[in-house]
Amino acid sequence: MAVLAMMLSVVEPPAFMPPTWAPVEQDMPAPAAPPQDTPAAEPAPAQTVPPPPAAAAPQANDIVVTARGAWEAPDPLDGINAKAFDATMKVDRALIGPVSMAYKKKVPGPVRDGIHNFLYNLREPVVFVNFLLQHKIGKAVETVGRFAVNTTIGAIGLFDIARRRPFRLPRRSNGFANTLGFYGVPNGAFLYLPLVGPTTVRDLFGGAIDRLILPIALGRGVTDPKFALPAGVLGALDHRAEFDETYKAIGAAPGDPYRNARDFYLQRRQAEIDRLHGRGRAGSGGMTEAPTGTIRLRGRGGAPTVELPVTPDPVPSLAPPAPVEGAGGR
Repeated sequence: MAVLAMMLSVVEPPAFMPPTWAPVEQDMPAPAAPPQDTPAAEPAPAQTVPPPPAAAAPQANDIVVTARGAWEAPDPLDGINAKAFDATMKVDRALIGPVSMAYKKKVPGPVRDGIHNFLYNLREPVVFVNFLLQHKIGKAVETVGRFAVNTTIGAIGLFDIARRRPFRLPRRSNGFANTLGFYGVPNGAFLYLPLVGPTTVRDLFGGAIDRLILPIALGRGVTDPKFALPAGVLGALDHRAEFDETYKAIGAAPGDPYRNARDFYLQRRQAEIDRLHGRGRAGSGGMTEAPTGTIRLRGRGGAPTVELPVTPDPVPSLAPPAPVEGAGGR
């Protein structure tokens, strides 16, 4: 399953502005001098100028422009996507959720960590290629180092040795969809697809390119159904179990669950691309890291941000604690 992975409101002034009202001086004839021994006439009362009218209220035809955040992908298939989301949630509550939590409770922590590390180690060639495409040579070299260390010393990736001393090479998430976003390709329409989950046109295309890179880098064995199917099932269970607290926090948020899930995914994707440009929080994780602490879910069209606390995992892990790069809420 995929991750359920900023805006300013700008009011454009009306095209027509009411004129500014001010007193107008009029040319008045000078009064004639009074005759001698005749009392002067009383001065005429001062002319009263009406006060300026109040500013005109905005009319119905005034134009109001709201800036759209970079993450706000259009959702032209909102109705169809919402139905796919509802169907997916029913399957999740009935089958995938309970099985993934049983997997989390019954399988020892070190075994789960080994599966998690192994699956993500397989993606390092994809990460490497896309760092090259983004001209981030230093990160590309570090990715090669990670893959070499974990594949050899780490027993084909079961142990993330590269993250520990003396290597200290962090795991990073990257893909061709990120490369497209890095060079300014927009999201395209948002889609919620069965089995795939939340995505966009750009991310769907980028993911297809990533899947073409894997057999070239690792051999055709990774696409053999005897390997691909078990790896896919384990990856789905591992991902669902790791993001269980995130699912609960998003589901408990005020508002429509589908739109909350959609916007969480889009905002996390945009944050990942922003970090490639050196923007955003350096301590926030990529799409492969479940958020901890507080999720800050921004509203569309300038609506206020909703803060969602993520409940800590109540299931103890037998694996020794290890620092996780970028495990911050956003």
